[in-house]
Amino acid sequence: MFCYQCEQTIGGSACTKSVGACGKNEDIQSLQDILLFGLKGIAAYAYHAREFGAWDEKVDAFMHEALFKTITNVSFDLNQHLEEVLKCGEMNLKVMELLDKAHTESFGNPVPTPVETGTKSGPGILITGHDLLDLFELLKQAEGTGVNIYTHSEMLPAHGYPELKKFKHLVGNYGGAWQEQKNEFNNFSGAILATTNCVLIPPENSYLDRLFTIGITGVPGATHLKDRNFKLLIDKAKSLPSLPEAPGKKILTGFHHTAILNLADKIVNLVKTGKIKRFFLIGGCDGAKPGRNYYTEIAEKVPKDCVILTLACGKYRFNKLDFGEIDGVPRLIDIGQCNNAYSAIQVALALSKVFNCTVNELPLTMVLSWFEQKAVAILLTLLYLNIKGIYVGPTPPAFISKNVFSVLQKSFDLRLISTPDGDLKTILSK
Repeated sequence: MFCYQCEQTIGGSACTKSVGACGKNEDIQSLQDILLFGLKGIAAYAYHAREFGAWDEKVDAFMHEALFKTITNVSFDLNQHLEEVLKCGEMNLKVMELLDKAHTESFGNPVPTPVETGTKSGPGILITGHDLLDLFELLKQAEGTGVNIYTHSEMLPAHGYPELKKFKHLVGNYGGAWQEQKNEFNNFSGAILATTNCVLIPPENSYLDRLFTIGITGVPGATHLKDRNFKLLIDKAKSLPSLPEAPGKKILTGFHHTAILNLADKIVNLVKTGKIKRFFLIGGCDGAKPGRNYYTEIAEKVPKDCVILTLACGKYRFNKLDFGEIDGVPRLIDIGQCNNAYSAIQVALALSKVFNCTVNELPLTMVLSWFEQKAVAILLTLLYLNIKGIYVGPTPPAFISKNVFSVLQKSFDLRLISTPDGDLKTILSK
């Protein structure tokens, strides 16, 4: 690799020069890597917002500034790099707000909605990714064709938006998190549309001939659509074998912060009377490596007088389990996609105002799984907001040096997950 601090090519993960000659190279490189991953997350959200005609000049300017700092040796000051990383979190908050506003102005405020997870008899299209505008245009073009539309992975929250719910052929959600797609796509007999990242290369002799991509997404051998013209996709779905009539379990989604805050008085009363003791935010990105069963286990072991908030594809670890209710308030509340972390933040800020305390003083614990760029950007937003005591896992990313992780631990009480029982014991003893 190339060390930007001393401008030499090296074989390892850090510069081979001494600290005196090159500064704290491993740590500076680590912070630059964190910043770069955060910028990728911001770029993804900004791209979607711009599709709706929404952007923020401050966010654009920051991205130019930060990219410059990741590819040049303009500073070896650790504190300056830490400030830039936290500023990345601030800009990510702005862009998540921008995207949330674009979605709600276009499709209405999401409302809690039960979603079918089975299939209906007839031809079908499975749409995966994050792009709700692609989904909306597909729904319009497929109306009256007899083709049913199913969401996959991060598309599940689409069912809560009023303007998307109006389409009767948006019939359910098929499958779960992104890493299961090779099996799920192979078992889905209809056509498949990938709208954004998290799309895997299909195995040989599987579903490549019925996989379509659009926008910036590309898979070698798949049919790439342009200008949101879905005729080829719809025609392909109609030519394929029908899906079976196979009802599944219904799951709830659509708990946008506006929906949760409509329950605020009830929730506050349940907290004050001791019926709700604590809130757990358990969610984030998912992955296939061992250790992620932790999130299922801790969700199952959370006491019954606690409420679980969840978001992003990490929820597929446990969102079909029955957690019951507390006086009509669901114990599992699905806030939405990864970008709906903005909603989770708004809920936390609103509750802190009601209880006249800081977010860190709320009976709230965040247990996050991370894997890719958006998770990094969201974590940086939480740190920018000075939210402390966050549990992350299953392991720290390789691009975070020991010294940088130590700084984050000391500054923000950032914690690595251990065991569900051990972590719950620590959390509930507060």
